[in-house]
Amino acid sequence: MLFNSYGFLFFFLPVVLGGFYFASRYGRKYGACWLVLASLFFYGYWDAKYLLLLLSIAFNFFMGQRISRATNGGTRKNYLVAAIVMNLLVLAYFKYANFFLENVFTDRSVHLDIVLPLGISFYTFTQIAYLVDAYSQRADERNFSHYTLFVTFFLT
Repeated sequence: MLFNSYGFLFFFLPVVLGGFYFASRYGRKYGACWLVLASLFFYGYWDAKYLLLLLSIAFNFFMGQRISRATNGGTRKNYLVAAIVMNLLVLAYFKYANFFLENVFTDRSVHLDIVLPLGISFYTFTQIAYLVDAYSQRADERNFSHYTLFVTFFLT
């Protein structure tokens, strides 16, 4: 679904806005959860199997919590490096696996059917920025739905 499509402008956006205002009447938590669900639907509308990639949100939230709470500077740095490496490995797989295979196997006999998920670079680097902020003690988000909303809000 594109931002300039009729489906987005005349169906999705009004439903999300109306649902947000309705849910927010019961508290900020409910409004944030509604927007998370809408963002996940928006992302999954293209291809639902790539919603599994967003499991990285749980991983990065957990690692951000570990980084923020660690008292030893070396431990904090190890968590940060491990989380960044994991994020970059996932990104590299989707962006460069076929490129690597095609250059190693010049007969083109090996090719993976990998479709680059929408916004993978954006949300990967957004999460890396969160991890670096957690390491620098500038971010300490304790609400999973708020963190998920931060990463996925109408992800494109």
